[in-house]
Formats: sequence, structure tokens, C-alpha cells
Amino acid sequence: MIHFVGAGSGAEDLITLRGAKHLAQADVVIYAGSLVNPALLKNCRPDCEIHDSASMTLEEVLAVMDRAESQGKTTVRLHTGDPSIYGAIREQMDALDARGYSYDVTPGVSSFCGAAAALKAEYTLPNVSQTVIITRAEGRTPVPEGEQLRKLASHGSTMVLFLSSSLLEKAQQELMEGGYSPDTPAAIVYKATWPDEKVFRCTVSTLAETARANQVTKTALITVGGFLGSDYDRSLLYDPGFSHGCREASR
Repeated sequence: MIHFVGAGSGAEDLITLRGAKHLAQADVVIYAGSLVNPALLKNCRPDCEIHDSASMTLEEVLAVMDRAESQGKTTVRLHTGDPSIYGAIREQMDALDARGYSYDVTPGVSSFCGAAAALKAEYTLPNVSQTVIITRAEGRTPVPEGEQLRKLASHGSTMVLFLSSSLLEKAQQELMEGGYSPDTPAAIVYKATWPDEKVFRCTVSTLAETARANQVTKTALITVGGFLGSDYDRSLLYDPGFSHGCREASR
């Protein structure tokens, strides 16, 4: 059996109970060493076989799984955050399907959730933004034409950029060309929920400058939008004048 497990956003106690249980029972663990907090490996048995996939190819990862399956062992493939977001798990699952191996997926706390916690912010605010766009700037890995930053920026919604902290000169230009004003609030969250977490607040027009000044080149999320400002409408859900299925309006 192979378990894909979301390691959470960084803090070792943000892995799910199910994920920690799988780690404790695993015979083999393949973890994304460049992103996953190694402290999580304390959950593993002393005799667990551990592989750091940072320098491995897909074929090498699959070879470890093949060997474990042939020996009747249980494998945990430990991905950062939640494996459904930039986890490159589809290609692994397709290969396992072709081999007839059993596997499942345990979700994790994504770093975009960890970034909101670090910012003490709510991504969706009434009359500010009811949509969160999770995307990345185009670098060596292309994005579909319809998902260019300038096109996504035209919606003016909350945006969270993964894998983009080294591409901010171009990214901030595209964000402004797409519709965000230069003074739109923004923030760079470095290693959200890790012990060395840092938050750098700025504007869209100063994203690249802020990253340079603080030597941020990787392991950071870029957040953009009015949700970082101070203006928003009160939620109707808790408004005494608003009726819903659980409460009648008081006036």
C-alpha cells in the first residue's frame, strides 16, 4: 500500500492525525526534502527506510515504490502542504494505476492557508473579494495562455502566487498591466508556519524590491489583493438584522 500524505505547511504539528499515523506505520518514506520539514520524520519508526526525493527523478521514486511493493511493505510519499496543489502527484498515481498498486491520498494544510494565518487575514471579505486565485508566475514551466497573470489580474480578486518569489520583476508588471493598481496591498510570506517564518508587507509595485531587500528568492508565497487592506463590509451571517435557517432577524 502507498499513502500520499500532505505534510502540512511547515510546522511539524500541522500534519493531520491521519498523516502522522501513516508516517508512524510506514516501512518506507519518500519525502520532498527541499520543502518538507525534516522534523516530521521523528514520527517514523527507527527501522523505517527514508528517501529524500529532492534529487530523485520520477523514475527513481517509482523504483523505490516498486521495490517496497514487491516486498509487501507500506510506503508513504510525503509531499509539502496539500499534495493536490503543485504536488506533481498525478503522474505518480497514473504510474501506480498502470502497475495495479493500491494507494490513497491524505490531504494536508496547504501553505496558502498557512500564509493567511501568518498574515492574520481572511482571503474572502464581503464587498472586497469572494474569489481566491491560486496560481504561479510563468518561468521555465509555462502556464496556459488563458492563465497568464495579466489575464487573471483583470478579476481584481485575491491572488496567491506559488513558486514565484524569484520571478517578481515580471510578475508585478503583469499584475499591474492586468488591472491591479500599483498601491494594491501585497505581502510576501516566507516559510509560512515554520519556526523562521517571516512576513513582508508591501504593495504590488514594490514586490520585487521588497523581495530583494529581504533576500527572499524561494520558499515564499506572494499574496495580493484588497483583503490585506482595512475596508470591508460586515458579514450578513452574523448581522442581527439578517435572517437565515438558524436564526430570525431581531429587527
